Amino acid sequence: QVQLVESGGGLVQPGGSLRLSCAASGSIFSINVMGWYRQAPGKQRDLVATITDPGLNNYADDVKGRFTLSRDGAKNTVYLQMNNLKPEDTAVYYCYLQFRVLRRDPQDFWGQGTQVTVSS
Repeated sequence: QVQLVESGGGLVQPGGSLRLSCAASGSIFSINVMGWYRQAPGKQRDLVATITDPGLNNYADDVKGRFTLSRDGAKNTVYLQMNNLKPEDTAVYYCYLQFRVLRRDPQDFWGQGTQVTVSS
């Protein structure tokens, strides 16, 4: 079984910063992709940022230059540093994992989500 433990959400004023973390554990042979998506009320779940096994980052256009995704491979953990937050960043942020177990196809797994609210 696989677990994703998310932390770091909360309430912050516009222009402020937050850092989300997501730690993966369990029956994981290797990790292909890890990162974050977000879903605002009444909207679909959208990409925020992901990082692949070779270390390639992919960011949504509206977070480029403000958010930075990094990883600690030894801990199977990713960190999303969010700076200059805007009210439109308000959403539930979900950790995403694509992993492999030995001799199986890649599998997708989602965290339970953490609320980020940007408001004065």
